[in-house]
Amino acid sequence: MELHRTRKSYYLYDPNTLSYERVYPSTKDRIFTIIRHLSTGIIVGLIIFFVMMRFFESPTESQLRKENKLLQTQYEVLSLRLNNAFDILNDIQQRDENLYRAIFQATSIPESIRKLGFGGANRYEYLMSLPNSDLVVATTQKMDMITKQLYVQSNSLEELVNIGKTQEERAKCIPAIQPLANKDLKHTASGYGMRIDPIYRTPRFHGGMDFAANIGTEIYATGNGVVTFSGWKQDYGNCVMVDHGFGYVTLYGHMSAFKARVGQKVTRGEVIGLVGSTGKSTGPHLHYEVIVHGRRDSPSKYYFMDLTPEEYDHMIQIAENHGQVMD
Repeated sequence: MELHRTRKSYYLYDPNTLSYERVYPSTKDRIFTIIRHLSTGIIVGLIIFFVMMRFFESPTESQLRKENKLLQTQYEVLSLRLNNAFDILNDIQQRDENLYRAIFQATSIPESIRKLGFGGANRYEYLMSLPNSDLVVATTQKMDMITKQLYVQSNSLEELVNIGKTQEERAKCIPAIQPLANKDLKHTASGYGMRIDPIYRTPRFHGGMDFAANIGTEIYATGNGVVTFSGWKQDYGNCVMVDHGFGYVTLYGHMSAFKARVGQKVTRGEVIGLVGSTGKSTGPHLHYEVIVHGRRDSPSKYYFMDLTPEEYDHMIQIAENHGQVMD
């Protein structure tokens, strides 16, 4: 018998009858045929799918790619703008520190406070999973830093505004004259800085200025304020201290007599004591100190209401004399 196939039909030749008889496939053969066709279709479909995924973009992917590119460009532009903002802020900080605070004699803001950023290695960890994470993190860091520095600068300007409102009262209180009559500067004995100790004959820091004068010479308060100390002080002898507010305190040492008591309000030019030679002293003189926010400063900076520019220049030269002090 001979098997003959026409299209999807099968025929078997019967020599006895000299005819073809149609052969019908079994159920198993049919199932196998279906599975074979399905497998072939799935394999071909997968191949086409991976080829499309590898070499062709879907409309959605194309749109996302464009949006990511645009987003990256926007981050780069934002980063440049933040750099420009940093430059402007830095200029404002420099003006604030070197001009405005100098004019109002306000306390300097340390660079460590002005420029302090945000710490913590894990602060931006949540951004590391984003595309272009380095750019995103860097931009976010700049934004945080500029926000913090703007906050500090805003507080600084608010402080200067408040100082400006009280400038008239401040001008009355800041030490601004010499503590005794010394128009010709002849009473200036020694200035602020390293000097030779008159007793131990060794270099030491001299935290004020000495004015040589006769016992009984009147001593003046150099600015408005309140007497906070009037009595004996180690090394200074009879001593008066005046709190002028705004961070300023003055000290007057080696007095022979007091003319002011603790709690008394005094005005600039008011007599608060008399020159003497009490305490650690080699002769009649006044030891005068200016203390600003707890630190001694050179008194020669604070005679601007008492001397002409030429006299002030001469005073500075005398104050820079690295000679022997009187206490």
